[in-house]
Amino acid sequence: MEENLKDRLMNKKVVGWGNVNTREKEDIFSFCNGYINFLNKAKTEREAVCVAKEIAESNGFKDISTFNSLKSGDKVYFINRDKSMYLAIIGSEKLEHGIHIIGSHIDSPRLDLKPNPLYEDSGFAYFKTHYYGGIKKYQWTTIPLSIHGVIVKANGEKITVNIGESDNDPIFTITDLLPHLAQDQMEKKLKNGIDGEDLNLLLGSIPYDDKESESIKLNILNILNQKYNITEADFLSSELEIVPAFKARSLGFDASMVAGYGQDDRVCAYTSLSAMMSLENVKNTAVCILSDKEEIGSMGNTGMESHMFDYFISELLNKTGENRVNLLDKVFCFSKMLSSDVDAGFDPIYSGVSDRTNAAFLGRGIGLNKYTGARGKSGASDANAEYVAWVRNLLESNNIKYQISELGKVDVGGGGTIAYILANKGVDVIDCGVPVLSMHAPYEVTSKYDVYSAYKTYKAFWEA
Repeated sequence: MEENLKDRLMNKKVVGWGNVNTREKEDIFSFCNGYINFLNKAKTEREAVCVAKEIAESNGFKDISTFNSLKSGDKVYFINRDKSMYLAIIGSEKLEHGIHIIGSHIDSPRLDLKPNPLYEDSGFAYFKTHYYGGIKKYQWTTIPLSIHGVIVKANGEKITVNIGESDNDPIFTITDLLPHLAQDQMEKKLKNGIDGEDLNLLLGSIPYDDKESESIKLNILNILNQKYNITEADFLSSELEIVPAFKARSLGFDASMVAGYGQDDRVCAYTSLSAMMSLENVKNTAVCILSDKEEIGSMGNTGMESHMFDYFISELLNKTGENRVNLLDKVFCFSKMLSSDVDAGFDPIYSGVSDRTNAAFLGRGIGLNKYTGARGKSGASDANAEYVAWVRNLLESNNIKYQISELGKVDVGGGGTIAYILANKGVDVIDCGVPVLSMHAPYEVTSKYDVYSAYKTYKAFWEA
């Protein structure tokens, strides 16, 4: 009797793998093979957009600019400056009755080259970098690194760069002190062990001509000129990103996890994009956001703080013939959203930073954060109880395992997502993503069970 009462009244938190049959396990592993392939192809926001465009077009999506009018069932996308992307499937209901939005971000912590990056010192050539987003600087030393991005010449010619991913490519690295000489360094606080100005990428050591000054720098420029037909001045109009050269792989003897760079937040980008590709007819117009600049505050014209998303929704209203004065505001006020960003997974090695009863565990399904923020919920979007109940009902009706958690103990830290930006427009929003270990590190870890749960969650949300 007591056991039945427990079953009826207590919120049980169990590992999802325990209820997975052979067929479901095959589906999970197959889906995650596609995800791992995506991670290896899309290490920057530009690459993620490029891959997403290929996936979308192969599933019948077309650039919204090719449509004069839109009707129920039409599939469209809009690409903003090659670094963010919005996709939509027009629903049977009018947009003014509300749209269903899932929004993730495709930028990740990394190192960017400075505008004048190339220099020579004591027999070596280096690139100077400026880190992007919240990183632990020491994690970026003594690992293989690759260079991705674009160089745009003054005449407008755009050159795509990707060096270090192929087995035939050279890789690059940032050096660190040997422990024998690091006594002073090791006395420093961990955050000060490596200075930002010392995150310089080692490029080469062969001189072009011993008689020339800065001959090693000249040799690097000569190599780049022969390969890309660029000069040093062309770095001024480039976007070159330094990312880990590691390949994403299955992790563990049981291959139950994914290890790879950029899972924050490309795990949610891939699962939401894949869910949208599986849709046919929807009631409420389904919108997928792949945004940029979240890691540095969502600012800029490719971040969610810009008006580019408003422009996209206005275009949907224009081309469905619905638009009228102030209708955009009404659309947002009647809309629902899952802010699909990752959650901090509970790590038993570092359990002291988490409230175990309010933490997200790997392998227990999709993670929901009613609020994020820091210290008194500052800067958070706090989902109302009615909307949380609506999402709970959706998940429970579709037999999808979920957990509702906080991002660490009170006053220990915190974080933010794009949720507050859409909430400020009047949208009902809750953060809903995959728990991650080693978040913001060059190599992050997720559970394949949770990755597939995210896919099922996003699909169910759009089909609701």
